[in-house]
Amino acid sequence: MKNRLWTMMLVFSSFLMLTACQNSMQNPTSTNQIGQLVDIPVATVSVDSDGDGVNDELDMCPNTQQNAVVDERGCHFTTGPEIGLKMEIRIFFAQGSSDLLPKYQPELDLIAEKLHEFDTATMLVNGNIAENEIDGNSLTAKSNTLAKNRAMIVKSYLITQHQIAPERITTFDCSARAPIAPNDTQEHRHMNRRVYGLVTRSDEDIYKTYQKYSKTDQCVEFKQDYHYR
Repeated sequence: MKNRLWTMMLVFSSFLMLTACQNSMQNPTSTNQIGQLVDIPVATVSVDSDGDGVNDELDMCPNTQQNAVVDERGCHFTTGPEIGLKMEIRIFFAQGSSDLLPKYQPELDLIAEKLHEFDTATMLVNGNIAENEIDGNSLTAKSNTLAKNRAMIVKSYLITQHQIAPERITTFDCSARAPIAPNDTQEHRHMNRRVYGLVTRSDEDIYKTYQKYSKTDQCVEFKQDYHYR
């Protein structure tokens, strides 16, 4: 009799345990499941995969060589009897610096080669800074020396290394007035610490570009006397 009673108790206990397990598996609000529901934020990042200065979402030629001279579409410049000459270059700088990095020199050498080939071509160069490079208490920032120095370092390289006539290169000080990206992230500020250069022998292109960068609210032409050997 005792054995039968003990067996019935075991069966009843097993039934209760099985029922509890099934309820736990079917209950969507169990504590284990609640702990697994986590919202994962998704970050959006602008990427320039080929390093030509044009972000991937705007780049129509995504596989150009890093630091290549490209146009606004991210494609190599083109020349020819019908096309003429049009070259663009973007050079980026470390914060607070106007030092020309060696990786940009081969592209400037290529520009110098074309300037010699097209002896009537001219170049426009503008220097830019990011907003975090402006210091209200700095005379250097107030006089836009950093933006000017960035433009002048490019002009000086072409003159001293390739004997390009100074009058063929016009320099502009854009300060932080002509950003190409918001100044809200480190990557965007890096894009704004730049020199933009345009080489062309088309009078129409020169006029349009000069008008664009000579606006008083954007970029201001400046001249600086240097004595070259």
